[in-house]
Amino acid sequence: MATPTPPPPSARRTFLARLPLPERNYLTDALRTETVGGVILLVAAVAALVWANTFGSSYSAVSDFHFGPGALGLDLSVAHWASEGLLAIFFFVAGVELKRELVAGELRDPRAASLPVIAALCGMAVPAVVYTLVNIAGDGSTVGWAVPTATDIAFALAVLAVIGTSLPAALRAFLLTLAVVDDLFAILIIAVFFTEDIDFVALLGSFVGLAVFYLLLRFGVRGWYVYVPLALVIWGLMYNSGIHATIAGVAMGLMLRCTRREGEDRSPGERIEHLIRPLSAGFAVPLFALFSAGVSLSGGALAGVFTRPETLGVVLGLVVGKTIGIFGGTWLATRFTKAELNKDLAWADVFAVASLAGIGFTVSLLIGELAFTGDDEMINEIKASVLLGSVIATVLSGVLLKLRVRTYRALFDAEELDEDASGVPDIYEQDDPEYHLRMAALYEKKAAEHRRLARLAGAASSKPDSPA
Repeated sequence: MATPTPPPPSARRTFLARLPLPERNYLTDALRTETVGGVILLVAAVAALVWANTFGSSYSAVSDFHFGPGALGLDLSVAHWASEGLLAIFFFVAGVELKRELVAGELRDPRAASLPVIAALCGMAVPAVVYTLVNIAGDGSTVGWAVPTATDIAFALAVLAVIGTSLPAALRAFLLTLAVVDDLFAILIIAVFFTEDIDFVALLGSFVGLAVFYLLLRFGVRGWYVYVPLALVIWGLMYNSGIHATIAGVAMGLMLRCTRREGEDRSPGERIEHLIRPLSAGFAVPLFALFSAGVSLSGGALAGVFTRPETLGVVLGLVVGKTIGIFGGTWLATRFTKAELNKDLAWADVFAVASLAGIGFTVSLLIGELAFTGDDEMINEIKASVLLGSVIATVLSGVLLKLRVRTYRALFDAEELDEDASGVPDIYEQDDPEYHLRMAALYEKKAAEHRRLARLAGAASSKPDSPA
């Protein structure tokens, strides 16, 4: 396939332009799984809240139940297995997704990538600043500055599914890219700021395992029975090194090849991601939510969210910081890069997506646990603030998106229309002569049918007993 000619330096790049067909198809497939997973995640979160607030003792007993090989340093609680083990699957998918975006997706072109990357960075920096300022003013702890920095793409897509808003592909891609960059920097935050004592022997062992993993991939070795045991060894060594074990998942994901070679419908990375993503979205993340979202939501606890600087900082960071950071960063970036907004959309749409990105759940809960390790009461309150901030962001974004639902539906329907039944949306076939010939034949067939009906109608009207 011929490489498209890049625009001249003086040309104005369109922000939120229509996606290329391969990218659109990949996005549709990926987000379909994430949407279903998001609904399951939502159900798991509600189940956790109901369980923890009705049968709190049994919830705590199950969450704190320990199992695993103690000799290997892996005698962990159920909740710990969920956060350290199951989330490694989530971050593995995030690693593959990031690799694909960098080599074949929206981030492969530095000029095109600059806008969503700047927006995502601002969307992480501003919430951290908001949290820090609130806690400095209120004499609170600034250790939780990273809690409101992450966006939960699965939860955000579940919200879109529930409110029935059919976002155009460009806006969905923008939201996904924001989440991918979020995940990358969340990984860096976890690795840099939440690692204390390091066992260098175990860390070296995990690096050796990663090197073997890389070499097996490069030599084309296949078989889950080779990679799954090796992945478990790498994960166990990474956990025992003192670095959060999810980093192992990211590292392995980044090693997969995500470019297609001749004769391949999908690259190995895309193929494996397609297999693992349902496991991540439909099992690993919801189970993590089940054992992390179970917080006490008594009236006093909810009221306390707005009185403690730590919890208030999380809520304001998610609701205000995310929205201002992403929208402001995007607006400034378009001015400096001389990009122009897609004429079918408005800045109100960017603002609505920015508010939707304020839904922080999976990674925010994880960072909250890491930031306040040892203070169970504070962890519970931080989790409550994450849930409350996400609910407020959900309501705000739902209202804003509903105001533009007719515009979104019209754009979405135009992107999906396939009148010639070729399997490719018509909007992508405008430069294909065969498409226009198929459409001409289709309209000629319709015209012939209408002429036939016209003759029948004329013959009926000429009968003596026909109405005047």
